[in-house]
Amino acid sequence: MISEPEMVDEFGAVGAGEVVGDFGQRPAVGPRPRRPWRWAVGGAVLASALWAGALYVYPVGAPEPDLHGYRMDGDPCPTVRLKAIGAAIAPTENTPRIEPEHLNDPALDRAKCFISLRSPAAKKPIRSRWYTEYSVGVTVTLHKRTDPAAEFEAMRGTTDSGTDADAKVEKVPNLGDSAYLLTQDDGNAELRVREGGAVLSLSLASYAQFDSEDGEAPPDEGPDTSDLSPYQSAMISDMRDLMKSLKH
Repeated sequence: MISEPEMVDEFGAVGAGEVVGDFGQRPAVGPRPRRPWRWAVGGAVLASALWAGALYVYPVGAPEPDLHGYRMDGDPCPTVRLKAIGAAIAPTENTPRIEPEHLNDPALDRAKCFISLRSPAAKKPIRSRWYTEYSVGVTVTLHKRTDPAAEFEAMRGTTDSGTDADAKVEKVPNLGDSAYLLTQDDGNAELRVREGGAVLSLSLASYAQFDSEDGEAPPDEGPDTSDLSPYQSAMISDMRDLMKSLKH
C-alpha cells in the first residue's frame, strides 16, 4: 500500500514522502535518449480496445456510470499545471512533446497530452555533460455509457509492451474509487485512478541526454535514471490537482 507521506507496496516496500511545489526550454545537442514509456501508443490503446469491448458486454438498459462531476467542455491539456512535479524535477517546456489529442463523443470523452521537463543541469553552461530529461503524459477518459471498473482492474499489470510480470503495482489509498501506481525498472511510472466513470492517468518517464558542442556523445550510456521513487508523491499531488480541476 502507498500512503501519504509514506508509500508501502503489497510486499512491505517503503517509498518516498509527498512533495509539494511550482514551472523553460533549452534544446539538447546530440541526444542519447533512454526509451520513454510510450504508454499512450501501446498500453492506452490496449486499454481503449478493452473498454470499447465493454460496450458489447453490458446489458441494454444498464445504468450509466456516475461521473462525480467530471466534465470536459474543451481541451484540458493547456491547463495541466504539474506544480508538484515541476518543483521536484524542473519547469515544464513551453509546448507538449507530442500534439495533444481530444475526443468528444456521446459515449466517451478523452484527452491526452505529453509534456517535457528538463533537469536543472540542462541549463548550466557546461561544454559537454549528461543530464536527465523527463516526459509526463496525462490521459483523461470519461466513460458516459458503460462502467469501466472491471477493465480498470484488469489492466493493472499491463504496459505499452503488454503484460509485464516484473512491473511493480502498488495500491494508492484515498484517491478516487480505485488507484494504483505501476512502475518498471527502466525509468517509467504511471499513476492510474478511477472514480466512477472517470479514468485518469499520469505517467512519468526519464531518460539520459548528452549535450555537447560537437554533437558527439561518449560511449557510456550516461547516468542511471531508472529510480523514480522520489517523485511518486509529487505524481499523487498533481493527480489530485488534475482531478479537482476537472470537476464542475
